[in-house]
Amino acid sequence: MAPTPSQPARPDDAPESYVGLDSHDAERIAAARGWSTVRSLPPGSVITMEYMAGRLNFEVEAGTVTRCWHG
Repeated sequence: MAPTPSQPARPDDAPESYVGLDSHDAERIAAARGWSTVRSLPPGSVITMEYMAGRLNFEVEAGTVTRCWHG
């Protein structure tokens, strides 16, 4: 039987702390805090809804993070 793949750990980090930051600064901070993947999206984007434990999602408008969530 194949081993069960392990998901990257989700850092103990509050997504709301990124709201209002410049998107480039937010991505740099997220990487430093241990997020394995950061996804920046424009408002209203059509996205897949699969959950990834180590991913942080940013909704970015005019270069500023307006919303942030895990997965």
